[in-house]
Amino acid sequence: MRARSDVLESAILGLLHDSPMHGYELRKRLNLLLGSFRALSYGSLYPCLKSLAARGWISGSDASEAPAHALSGKRARIVYQLTAEGKEQFQTVLASSGPAAWEDENFGFRFAFFGQTDAETRLRILEGRRTRLTERLEMIRDSLSRTRVRMDEYTLELQRHGLDQVEREVRWLDDLIDHERRTRGARPSGDGDHADSRTNAVGADPAAQPQKERG
Repeated sequence: MRARSDVLESAILGLLHDSPMHGYELRKRLNLLLGSFRALSYGSLYPCLKSLAARGWISGSDASEAPAHALSGKRARIVYQLTAEGKEQFQTVLASSGPAAWEDENFGFRFAFFGQTDAETRLRILEGRRTRLTERLEMIRDSLSRTRVRMDEYTLELQRHGLDQVEREVRWLDDLIDHERRTRGARPSGDGDHADSRTNAVGADPAAQPQKERG
């Protein structure tokens, strides 16, 4: 659960880095930004804001002109903004590129802020994510080959669906990595199989990539 809390805290810092917001607007933006937090409640948001304020990373001020939301009609209308310490913390988050940034909980959030992340860090995160998914792909294929004879048709189809999803994301990451390398003037790796799709790689949704035809 700590990983989810860290992602929420970092996402709040990132959104407030763009501009100050009150709780209602923050919740709306977070629901759009973080797929895993689409059911984010005020009961989760406000304790997180309180924790960030206690660490000196954000500050809140009364803003009577801010619109009240349905669940907080009696709540003080507070607009939150980053402090200098909060800006430093967010820059520290953006500069990190270790294994935590590659995992499912963090990758979507980090990708959402790639526009504020330096090119070298972006590339390390993308390559790390591809490595992690390639390992997962090998595990799924191995499991499928060993157990498919014992599966009913629906379980088998579910396994194939999971395999397709990972394969699509790996192809998407390949395109993004090639794009980053070309942008930096480096020679792309591989044999150029992704050349046709690199131009529009950034911002693409891996789910929108065409599925590989199964034999």
